[in-house]
Amino acid sequence: MFKYETHLHTAEGSSCASASGAEQARRYKALGYDGIIVTDHFFNGNCAVTSFLNWEDRVNKFCKGYENAKAVGDEIGLKVFFGLEYSYFGADILTYGIDKDFLLANDNLSDISFYQFADRVHKAGGVLVHAHPFRQADWYIHEIKLLPKWIDGVEVYNSGNGKEVYNQRAKWYAEQFGFKQTGGTDNHHLWVEDSRISGVSSEKPLDSIADYITALKEGKLNVITPEKPAEG
Repeated sequence: MFKYETHLHTAEGSSCASASGAEQARRYKALGYDGIIVTDHFFNGNCAVTSFLNWEDRVNKFCKGYENAKAVGDEIGLKVFFGLEYSYFGADILTYGIDKDFLLANDNLSDISFYQFADRVHKAGGVLVHAHPFRQADWYIHEIKLLPKWIDGVEVYNSGNGKEVYNQRAKWYAEQFGFKQTGGTDNHHLWVEDSRISGVSSEKPLDSIADYITALKEGKLNVITPEKPAEG
């Protein structure tokens, strides 16, 4: 089986992360993973990039975590793919299938609505996965917001959830609506215990983000359940 992390942040792109892209790549290689998807918080979330820069500079800085991880990944034999985490009033949406060129070509992404954003991603061949949809966190998630008409999948296991019931509810949600299921660590730091590292496994190697999207849509991904589940 081939193992992939689908939800990972870097210090270059996410204000709440302490591990660099290069450090994350080395760690996952050491853990026996075959690939990672860097999903830094986008400009409407807890992003590390200031809004005072022009659009091109903002995008270049935002992509640094991914680019640094990929440079190391290319050296050590780890696949590194691009993604991002889009925030919408309590809903965090993992976005796959777009790239730096897409961001540069859409210089008003910070100004349009989530629904317009979702439409552009889908037209570009991308997918939207609702991350930890039932997480409760008073300091930044003030309400649970579900968007079943706009998403393509659900993160049914998230190691960063404070309570296991949040994952149970996410799985129930995915099953009720027939959403494709995935999992991830929501990793921001090197000090996250190895026993909490999650993600997905695949019988076949995934050589591109397009391969990941295909495997997701075909239901060929298996969620990796960590040795140490969320508390609660």
